[in-house]
Amino acid sequence: MTTESTLLLEHPPEFYEREDAYKTLLRKLRHLSEQVRLGGGAKAIEKHKAKGKLTARERIAKLLDSGSPFLEIGELAAYGMYEAEGGCPSAGVVVGIGKIHGRNCMIVANDATVKAGAWFPMTAKKNLRAQEIAMENRLPVIYLVDSAGVFLPMQDEIFPDKEHFGRQFRNNAKMSAMGIPQIAAVMGACVAGGAYLPIMCDESLIVEGTGSIFLAASHLVKAAIGEVIDNETLGGATTQTEISGIIDHKVKNDDECLERIRQIVSAFGATAKAGFDRVSPKPPKRNASETLGLLQQDLTKPYDVRNLLDCICDDGSLVEYKANYGKTILCAYARIDGWAVGIVANQRLIVKNAKGEIQVGGVIYSDSSDKAARFIMTCNQKKIPLLFLQDVTGFMVGSRAEHGGIIKDGAKMVNAVSNSVVPKITIITGNSYGAGNYAMCGKAYDPRFIFAYPHAQIAVMGGKQASETLLGIKLAQVEKGGKHISDSEKQAFLKEISERYEKQMNPLYAAARLWVDGIINPVDTRNIVSYCIELANENPDIPKFNPGVIQT
Repeated sequence: MTTESTLLLEHPPEFYEREDAYKTLLRKLRHLSEQVRLGGGAKAIEKHKAKGKLTARERIAKLLDSGSPFLEIGELAAYGMYEAEGGCPSAGVVVGIGKIHGRNCMIVANDATVKAGAWFPMTAKKNLRAQEIAMENRLPVIYLVDSAGVFLPMQDEIFPDKEHFGRQFRNNAKMSAMGIPQIAAVMGACVAGGAYLPIMCDESLIVEGTGSIFLAASHLVKAAIGEVIDNETLGGATTQTEISGIIDHKVKNDDECLERIRQIVSAFGATAKAGFDRVSPKPPKRNASETLGLLQQDLTKPYDVRNLLDCICDDGSLVEYKANYGKTILCAYARIDGWAVGIVANQRLIVKNAKGEIQVGGVIYSDSSDKAARFIMTCNQKKIPLLFLQDVTGFMVGSRAEHGGIIKDGAKMVNAVSNSVVPKITIITGNSYGAGNYAMCGKAYDPRFIFAYPHAQIAVMGGKQASETLLGIKLAQVEKGGKHISDSEKQAFLKEISERYEKQMNPLYAAARLWVDGIINPVDTRNIVSYCIELANENPDIPKFNPGVIQT
C-alpha cells in the first residue's frame, strides 16, 4: 500500500526531469566513448594482438599503479574529422596523466590499430598539447611508441609549420633542459622523423621482435642507395642495443617493457612543489550526484551557480568577494577537496545592481568585469590557483554600456587573466560566447587544463543571433543580384545555416579540435579539479605577478 510518506520527494519534480535528461545525454556520450576506445576496430585489434602486442589502453593500464586516477586528455580528438581517410579515433594516440609508483606522469601511447599509428594533423596537435601540459606542470613523460610515422597523404598539414610534427622534437630538447624526465619505449614501428623522439629522451627501451627504429625502412633503403636488407637487421632490438647502442634497454615483450619503465620511475628523486595550500578536506554541502538535477540544460533559463558550487566546494569554505557588487560574476575563495582555490564563475541569475538597474545573467557588465579583474590580481598575490566556470554570453552592449566604458573594463579583466601566473583551470559549464570566452580564460589564455560539460556551447555568439546575422548577409548577397527570395527559400536558408552553426557550437566539435581537453561528467567536477591542482602543484616555479597596465 502506498503511504503519504513514500510520495514525498527530496527535490521538486523539475529536478528529476533535468536529472533524467542529463543521464540520457551522458549515456550517449558513454556510447560514443566506447566506440572511440575501440580505436581501429575489433579486426584491427585482433590483428594487433596476433603480433604479441598489447593495445595502447592495455599498455597504459599495466603501466599505472592499481587504483590510480587516469585523467585522459583529448579522448574525442579528431572526432568526425578525416572521414574521407577512414577516420582517426582519438587522433590515433592515447594521452593522459596517472600515477606510477605514486609519481604523476604524462603518458603518450600511439594506437597502432588506427592506420598503424600514423600521424594525422590532429595527432601532432594532441602530442604537442601533452608536452605543453607536461612542461607547465613539470610532469615526467612516458612515450609508448608504435607508429608508422606521418600520414603521407596529409603531409603538407603536418610537416613544416611551427605547430606541426617537428615541434615535438624541439619540445623534447626543451624538457630535457628543464630537467623533466622523458622515457621512450619502442614497442612497435618507429620510423623516419619519429625515430628522433626516443633518442632525444633521457632513457629508451625496445621490445625484441616487435620494436624497430630507423630513419628509412628497408624498401626505402633499397630505393635510395640500392642496399638490400631486412628491417630487423636494419633497426631491430638487437641491432639498436648491441651494434648502434642508441637504445638503452632490450626487453622480451610488452609486459617486461612496462615493468622496466615502472622500475625506472620508482627511482626518481623527490621534487619541490609549488606549495599551494591544502588542509583536510570536508565533504561538499550537496552530494556530487545531485549536480545533474541542479544544472539547467536550457541555456536561456536563469540558474544560480551557487547550486553547482555546493556540489564542488568543501562545505562551509566558500567566502564570496564583493558579494553585493557586480553580481553577474561570482568571485569567491573556497576549498575543493582541501585545496585553496579562487573561483570566478558567471552567474546566470537576473539581478539588480545598486542603482536599481536590471542585469541579465550570463552577461559581463562593467562592475562585474572590474570585480573579477581585482579578484584575479588578489589571488595572484596570495598564490591561490584559479578556477573559471564559464557560462557567459559575452559583454554588455548598447549606449549605456559603451558610455560607461565597458571596453575599458573588459580590457582590464582580459589583462588580468592574460598576466595571471597562478595555475588556471577552466570548465565550460554552459554558454561560452565571444569575448566572454576570452575574459573567462578560454583556450587562448593558457589554462593549465580546460574541460566542458556535455551541454556546453562554444561560439562567437548565440545560435539564434548568429543564424539571423548570417541569413541577413546571405539574403543581401542574393538580392544584390536582383533576385527575389521567397519566404520558403528564406526559411530553407535559415534552417541550413542554423543546423551548421548548431553543429559547430556542440562541445563534440570543440573536443574534436582540442579547444577543450575533454568533455566531463559534471558529477566528476570536484575530483577532476582537485587532481588538476595536485598536478599544478608539481611545478614549483611560479613567476612574479606583474599585472601590466590596468586602467582604473
